[in-house]
Amino acid sequence: MATGVAVLMILRALYPAAGWAQEPAQSRIEEQTSKQKKIYQSRGADVPDGYVTYRGLSDYAGLLPSGFCDALGRLATSDRWLDIGAGAGQAILDYYAPPDLAAPAEKCARPGGLASAVALSIEDRRTDAWHQLAASLGERIRYLTGNSLRHYSLEELGKFQLITDVYGGFSYTEDLSRFMEKMLSVLEVGGGFYTIVQYVHLQTAKDSPATWYQTELVDAAGSHEKVCSWLKKTSCVQVSCESKSAWEPPTEQINIRKVCSDVSVPRMKLVKFEAGNPPNRRFQLEP
Repeated sequence: MATGVAVLMILRALYPAAGWAQEPAQSRIEEQTSKQKKIYQSRGADVPDGYVTYRGLSDYAGLLPSGFCDALGRLATSDRWLDIGAGAGQAILDYYAPPDLAAPAEKCARPGGLASAVALSIEDRRTDAWHQLAASLGERIRYLTGNSLRHYSLEELGKFQLITDVYGGFSYTEDLSRFMEKMLSVLEVGGGFYTIVQYVHLQTAKDSPATWYQTELVDAAGSHEKVCSWLKKTSCVQVSCESKSAWEPPTEQINIRKVCSDVSVPRMKLVKFEAGNPPNRRFQLEP
């Protein structure tokens, strides 16, 4: 035993970083995630620039992949829509707006709305308009707050034919694989997920040499992995991507269709996290 302790002490003296590298890195990540929580909780003048909580349906129509408005318009009364990172829930409010109140740019779907909708937000951003609509529609709309997606059970959420995420969990999560697993678990077979992510290695367009990457994925060997290439390794899904290299910031529009129930998402581990709007993240594919 004494010999083993002596050897360990010598190894630590010769290679101190080998034993302690992971601990400082994890400590930095925890420090940054605490800063991120303060951004989520910010109010009024304390809300940082770029942290938008009031995007409407017209914003969704312009930001999400082509086909989103058609998918939303096809929803029937028995269908359900989940909006992750909904903020004030303005997109859902616009969806239910009567025909005479819906602006032309916001007529992304059938005026008046038919499907039930659930808004998911870490912080409660509901307005008087939301409370008034909820009072008139009852259980057709719900607003869930206080937790991220992964903390809700299937019984609490139910299943959905359509899921949207505009700079929500997909852009902010510290566990990308777990987020995808949870999202796909509540998406019905045949249903669609529409999202975007900025400052990434683009799938169908050439990156600018000056591109600064906000979300980076690398494989087990450390080589760059494109977000869409990684997503396409998931079983039971069909993934399509539309790269917007001319947008500022450069953006990947992503549409995922669930085609069967036996879903398996390749595991990514978080190796870097810096608080922001959205945060800077780096994930590495586990062997």
